[in-house]
Amino acid sequence: MLSTTDQQEILRRRTFAIISHPDAGKTTLTEKLLLYGGAIHVAGAVKSNKIRKTATSDWMEIEKQRGISVATSVMGFDYTPTYRNKAGTTYHINILDTPGHQDFAEDTFRTLTAVDSVIIVIDAAKGVETQTRRLMQVCRMRKTPVMVFINKMDREGKDPFDLLDEVEAELGIKVRPLSWPINSGQRFKGVYNIFQQTLDLYQPDKTHVTESIQFEDVTDPQIATLVGDSDAAKLQEDLEMIEGVYDPFSIDSYLAGELAPVFFGSALNTFGVKELLECFVHIAPSPRPVVAEEREVKPMEDKFTGFCFKIHANMDPNHRSCIAFFKICSGKFERNTYYTHVRKGQQMRFSSPTCFMAQRKETVDEAFAGDIVGLPDTGNFKIGDTLTSGENLHFKGLPSFSPEMFKYIENADPMKQKQLDKGISQLMDEGVAQLFVSQLNGRKIIGTVGQLQFEVIQYRLEHEYQAKCRWEPLQMYKACWIESDDDAELEMFKRRKPQYMALDKDGRDVFMADSAYVLQMAQQDYKHITFHFTSEF
Repeated sequence: MLSTTDQQEILRRRTFAIISHPDAGKTTLTEKLLLYGGAIHVAGAVKSNKIRKTATSDWMEIEKQRGISVATSVMGFDYTPTYRNKAGTTYHINILDTPGHQDFAEDTFRTLTAVDSVIIVIDAAKGVETQTRRLMQVCRMRKTPVMVFINKMDREGKDPFDLLDEVEAELGIKVRPLSWPINSGQRFKGVYNIFQQTLDLYQPDKTHVTESIQFEDVTDPQIATLVGDSDAAKLQEDLEMIEGVYDPFSIDSYLAGELAPVFFGSALNTFGVKELLECFVHIAPSPRPVVAEEREVKPMEDKFTGFCFKIHANMDPNHRSCIAFFKICSGKFERNTYYTHVRKGQQMRFSSPTCFMAQRKETVDEAFAGDIVGLPDTGNFKIGDTLTSGENLHFKGLPSFSPEMFKYIENADPMKQKQLDKGISQLMDEGVAQLFVSQLNGRKIIGTVGQLQFEVIQYRLEHEYQAKCRWEPLQMYKACWIESDDDAELEMFKRRKPQYMALDKDGRDVFMADSAYVLQMAQQDYKHITFHFTSEF
């Protein structure tokens, strides 16, 4: 059994992802959560105008230039809440800031397998958008607890009640407001915190934590003095309507993924964020059980288990280092201890495991269930790999999907072939794009979900590996992984269709159909061959 101290360490963990449609403000919210946690002292801007510091979680050069997140960032900090915390409990919070752009949705899907809860950020003016709906489907499948932060209340937006109706209808989940705004846009005056029964008056400050004025009772006559009689009366009316229309808040319903608490604020102006954080540490789950193919793994088990959900290439350009991100599912991870690499059947130990603040990392001696640790990778790990104290476990739910766009990649500088090959190999290990080698002509093909990934790969190859590439168009409909119990039929299929055959990075057979008709005919003619549209099978 784990010691009492180790069990307490696990119970104080809170590991969550922040997800949204692009430009809703999730990276800005991440920055302000770090600011309140004392992890940083001045928050950066995603799109830097007068603020010269860029976002901590957007550390890659292309992210700074474009003002978008193109890779999941992992950050951890300790936070001691002030509300209902007589024991002085300090929580250890792990934030995963995910890419919002749909071209990097696969990275986000895999990240959602490594978290215990989720905060969804919604733009008050735009409401629920396409990518938010897709990500919510993944949360519903996994029954992940969800909180909603409606952002940009300092700008003109939709009516708060209309937003709540939209969240319920579009995301398929019941909502319960735990804070409520007083107006919006230029007339935005503050937020009443239903969870703590206090009122915070709006004081915008983009880079530093500001103290809010608080009141214990919404009927306090001083509120009318500060926000005006009509706004004070409307606030009381809205709160009465909330009590009458929405179900009372239930932690059990939230933890079951059936009800989403909703907060309002302005992440850019550091408003409403502390209220969200204070509530989050109280109600969000500590590490939850994780389902493996063999059994359910519980966090309090004394044996260590963990799985790799992400690989990031070139985190330190000076050393061309790759880092494998592992979610610890149970027990305690210790530095310089031998663990079993299940896929390889090898014993491995790690002298420099790390925890993260985006690109900055620190060596850790121990980590617990719920934590995310980075392990140096020299080609030993693939996404989905498992490390254990000896048990043969395989964690589920980390597939690679069939790409939707394909291009030939060619070397634009013959003197840098070695750098290009290394760059392609390491970037493909990240899982944001896939490499295929044509069996007909030996040319390398990159498959992605969208055009932006090609631009990111080209940029990173040039700026991180000093290798230039060029793209050549390729008309391709779908890449399918194939397998069969009938070896003779499989060999016949590969001989008859050499122009469509390729190998993926792991040497598996891939059928690359250039039209829906070609794929359909292949499926009809070869009944004993199975065509897979994900690489996890």
